[in-house]
Amino acid sequence: MAINTGGRFGSRDEDSDINLTPMLDVVFIMLIFFIVTATFIKQPGTDIIKPEAETKVKKPTVSVLVAINAAGEIWIDKKKVEPVAVSAMIERLHAENPKGGLVIQADQDAKYDKVKAVLDATRSAGLTEVALSTMDD
Repeated sequence: MAINTGGRFGSRDEDSDINLTPMLDVVFIMLIFFIVTATFIKQPGTDIIKPEAETKVKKPTVSVLVAINAAGEIWIDKKKVEPVAVSAMIERLHAENPKGGLVIQADQDAKYDKVKAVLDATRSAGLTEVALSTMDD
């Protein structure tokens, strides 16, 4: 005696396949959305021990990050930069993202003349929004 199941359990139809194309489309769109909206953390390229400060305000947008280590080396965009080339490098990076400001991460043992040289270079590059980075609590 044969039992007729009406084709539901024993046979495999084309209708029983799951179409994954819409799900993959949604996953790829979400991936593109997260890549576009992700905030990238800027790194100075050298180790810095920041000084402490009594008052501090977080900067929402930073287009240029300049680091000055204890040895007096100036680092911009993970590259060591000579003091004479700082102004040109700041102008180029600021032109790529004109809405952001400049943040100087100076080591607590950095010499004042290097910080002053970077500040002079930012002024000659036309940047008015400059901040000094301090230690987070």
